Amino acid sequence: MKKLTLYVDGGSRGNPGPSGIGVVILDPKGQRVKEFKKYIGIATNNIAEYNAVIYGLQEALIEKATEIELNLDSELVAQQLKGEYKVKNSNIKPLFEQALHLISGFKKVDIRHIDRAKNKEADKLVNKAINLGGLL
Repeated sequence: MKKLTLYVDGGSRGNPGPSGIGVVILDPKGQRVKEFKKYIGIATNNIAEYNAVIYGLQEALIEKATEIELNLDSELVAQQLKGEYKVKNSNIKPLFEQALHLISGFKKVDIRHIDRAKNKEADKLVNKAINLGGLL
């Protein structure tokens, strides 16, 4: 079993506005395995959050993780992925379904809604991505 811890964040300036994602992946010892940022164009906060989740899950699968701890500061996205909240927005539904499909590729997934203060590294990457815009 290979376990990874993911910190994911997405954000937009304007909602909708220029948006980016940030992902930090740690091994069980807390060592950074991978990090990345990406400018995703004009989007809402929730679309950016879902894109961050999707990219993080894809990277964890590439790293051959079997167990993951997924940490995100979006209560909405965390609760939707846990099945606590319904997905009502038609723009979000395909992203939600893609995230669930990727989650099914792991033996164990722990989805955690964390305080923004505990997600600073991923948030920094989001801001770098937005600041660089289409230059990435």
